[in-house]
Amino acid sequence: MAKENGVQGWHSMRKDQLIKALVQTAKSKSRASQKKKAAKPTARQSAAAESAAKTSKNGSRRSGSRRATPTVARPKSPRVRKRLEEIKTRLAEQKNLAASGAAVNGETVDRLVLMVRDAYWLHAHWELTGESVERAKASMGHLWHTAKPVLRLLEIGGSTEVNTASRLVREIEIHGGVSNWYIDVSDPPKTFRVEIGYLADDRTYYTLARSNTVTTPTARGGDIFDQHWQDVAENYDSVYALSKNQGSESQDGDLQELLEERLGRPMGSPTNTRFGNGAQALLQVNGNFPLEVDAELVIYGYSKPNSYVTVKGEPVEQQDDGSFTMRFNLPDKRQVIPVVAHSGDGVEQRTILLAVDRNTKVMEPVVRKASG
Repeated sequence: MAKENGVQGWHSMRKDQLIKALVQTAKSKSRASQKKKAAKPTARQSAAAESAAKTSKNGSRRSGSRRATPTVARPKSPRVRKRLEEIKTRLAEQKNLAASGAAVNGETVDRLVLMVRDAYWLHAHWELTGESVERAKASMGHLWHTAKPVLRLLEIGGSTEVNTASRLVREIEIHGGVSNWYIDVSDPPKTFRVEIGYLADDRTYYTLARSNTVTTPTARGGDIFDQHWQDVAENYDSVYALSKNQGSESQDGDLQELLEERLGRPMGSPTNTRFGNGAQALLQVNGNFPLEVDAELVIYGYSKPNSYVTVKGEPVEQQDDGSFTMRFNLPDKRQVIPVVAHSGDGVEQRTILLAVDRNTKVMEPVVRKASG
């Protein structure tokens, strides 16, 4: 019986265990048969279901000419509405580039100024009005919803004129709430200018303002030792000298006006910049105006980290990556500096000779005469 009823392990059970297992199997089969009977609908239930289906079908036919009542959307909770308004406000602020604008001769205008920080960094500063942003919104129409504020970096080929052929280097996505941006460039010296505006998903671009044209200086080896970033505000004179474009007086005027507003003093020649127009009348030749100049030579290079390097016979300490640096006083003469590197095992030796010539000349002083 245990085998016929599918009792597992019946051959190792005792008599009382077999009886108990058979009773449990019988109860399980009885419960399963009752569930099957309950799942099958009775004749009355089947008839009632068919009648309900017919009634529903006839009713739908009779009301087929009636229009379905539209579902009214339930109003959002105040908390959800507030959250949506906050998101919309934040997105609008991120897209809005407008500020107070630059006041020139009593009129508020748009202004975008590009300045040179060094051979590898540019600094863009802009002041845009709300009217310009509204004109961009109206001009772009439905494209405004996908438009993003961007700075376009353009490389000018061989000239500083605005109408010279330019090449788009890259587009930098910016956001509202700021009025300046640092831009990294490469392979100096090169000539650049920037444009600020809105770029849509289909590449439609609306220009708000164009900057002056600047040329980055030639990279110097000593720049790699300048590890401290100095703000443009601390280097106005050098920034003005590097950023001044000789080919466009009107755009240079924006740069000069911006720096003069920040400094509260005129920008121009050293005499006018530092002392004003009346400085010439105050100059006196008394022979007590000193000027001394000296020079320093910086030598830097690279070899294997485990090598032994000497400069002018003096050992040089290498960094972990094998680079080394030494500074020397540069006397007023010609000198040859040997740089020697020995491999770690002493088998190989490399030598480089640097010939440096310093020739300093002291010019006659120039005295400006005061105009009557």
